[in-house]
Amino acid sequence: MTSFPPAGTEAEFDALTRQALLPAVTSLTGSLGLGDVVPFTEGSLPVYAVGEDLVLKLFPPVHRGELPTERTMLEVLHGKLPIPTPAVRDVGERDGWGYLLMERLRGETLKDAWPKLSTEDKHRLAPELGEALAALHSLHDRRLDVLAPPDWAAFIAEQRAKAVEHHRRTGLDESWIGQIPAFLDSVDLGSPPVVPLHTEFMRDHVMVTHDGERPRLSGLFDFEPAMRGAAEYDFVAVGLFVSGGDKDFLRRLLAGYGTEPDEDFARRCLAYALLHVYSNFTWYFKVLPAPGEPTLESVSRAWW
Repeated sequence: MTSFPPAGTEAEFDALTRQALLPAVTSLTGSLGLGDVVPFTEGSLPVYAVGEDLVLKLFPPVHRGELPTERTMLEVLHGKLPIPTPAVRDVGERDGWGYLLMERLRGETLKDAWPKLSTEDKHRLAPELGEALAALHSLHDRRLDVLAPPDWAAFIAEQRAKAVEHHRRTGLDESWIGQIPAFLDSVDLGSPPVVPLHTEFMRDHVMVTHDGERPRLSGLFDFEPAMRGAAEYDFVAVGLFVSGGDKDFLRRLLAGYGTEPDEDFARRCLAYALLHVYSNFTWYFKVLPAPGEPTLESVSRAWW
């Protein structure tokens, strides 16, 4: 039996390729009585197509703590949203690696489909995306109580305390870094209710199929970074990686969600973007529309 290699650090895991893992993956799927495996080319964790109907996701030791989060989210969400999510078929461990076997969603990612979609198609999908996110945020299930962080207010305070250093590490220009403390101080995030969050609701993690000429949402996946927190934290990824600065599209999505953006909403979204675990404004400024002025206030208006 071929074993999975040890992966004690992030750097060691980054050096492993999906192809190099294939012998161990094939050994695992063979022991489960499953068919051929083909690696997917994208994703932060190794993911493999298993036959036509299944997907195998691997969690190396350094990421094993994310497996219970994804399993719990998938088990709670299945059949509860207006967009399909994968059903869990098996969960286990081999050589210190966790694995999750799940149903395969149909279609292509919205990221791949996006350049081929007409403006009309995009506008039709926008409110459906909002409805799906609203359904996720409205779920109440005690099983979700295990999701991090245990205290949302404490999490936000911790992110706030290290925000300047975080953005300095990403290479953000000091002209922007100098604005961060005052901007965050000026935004009242309040004490919002805690809801289940995807945290990476983006084109990469939404699937679409084509019914004739019309695209339809066919799946939402990748729940290992899920959390519990303020609903507007999810609109960070929505504004950055779904609408991408297209405020007309964002308004349509938010209408489907059941809310209407205003200046305060935009400022809160930018504050959460600055505090987000994976925030990288150095990159955002390269791929999103430039603000009218070199100020964070202008950024909030341009992107949300």
